[in-house]
Amino acid sequence: MVEELSLRQLSYFVAAAEAGSMTKAAQALHVSQSAVSLGVADLERQLGVQLLLRQRAKGLTLTAAGQRLITDARALLGRAEELRVGAQDLGRSPRGRLVVGCFQTIGPFVMPGLLGSFHAEHPGVDLDFVEGSLVDLQSMLLAGRCEVALLYDMDIMSGIERETVYTTTPYVLLAPEHPLADGLSVRLSDLAAHDMIMLDFPPSRHHFSSVLAAAGVIPRIRHSTANFEMVRSLVARGYGFSMLIQRPEVEVSYEGLPLVTRPLADPIDPTPVVLAWPTSVQLTRRAQAFMAHCRKVLQSGPSNRSS
Repeated sequence: MVEELSLRQLSYFVAAAEAGSMTKAAQALHVSQSAVSLGVADLERQLGVQLLLRQRAKGLTLTAAGQRLITDARALLGRAEELRVGAQDLGRSPRGRLVVGCFQTIGPFVMPGLLGSFHAEHPGVDLDFVEGSLVDLQSMLLAGRCEVALLYDMDIMSGIERETVYTTTPYVLLAPEHPLADGLSVRLSDLAAHDMIMLDFPPSRHHFSSVLAAAGVIPRIRHSTANFEMVRSLVARGYGFSMLIQRPEVEVSYEGLPLVTRPLADPIDPTPVVLAWPTSVQLTRRAQAFMAHCRKVLQSGPSNRSS
């Protein structure tokens, strides 16, 4: 008779892999350390493969087999939780924990409002978020560390579906005394003669360089930084212009120095902000509710978000 795998074994395995320790996993699950160790050992025995390497100095690390199993295990546990809360709450709002991903420079403009408005609409869902680059977030989606993610429609990997929520367009950021601040708009060709502060958080550098290159402009990069607010502070100090996509409501730097924004005179393709999710995963009711909420709240961009 073939032994059946249990959700308990899978939950012990996932918890141990994420915690890097049987003891920490047991604490998180509120069970004994021996229960976790035995559960993982039984799972390895039933599958006939080693899932975790146990090293005294480094703790637990996933083997190749463990890396293959953990994504499916997370997805299965998520569906099991969805089934449990759905059976308890038939006909009512979604319940349970939902982790969404958000691109690092988009996050401050959308997540604070979404946390409040989504909770007001679905109080039974415990909404949390993780931030990262496009590569980080897509890896988290495929590994089951988040269910959906808000990111730019750039360099999307195979196995990821997406749906446009809203679009935005690059603009030029300047200090008030910058020569280009006098006009109502800025031509890309005018930027060739001025120093640039480059936002260097992938894929921003490649995107802005491509926009400039299409106009025959090679940017004179004076400073580059992965920090959005550092870009704004350097521009406010007069070290150069920058190009950005997300636009804060307040046009001052962290130091309180004024900034001005100017649209580009050149025709520029808008940049879509999308909801992304793994192709092979059936979305939970929680994730579907969050996506529907984003469609409603963000249909005109971050400025239309609900408080």
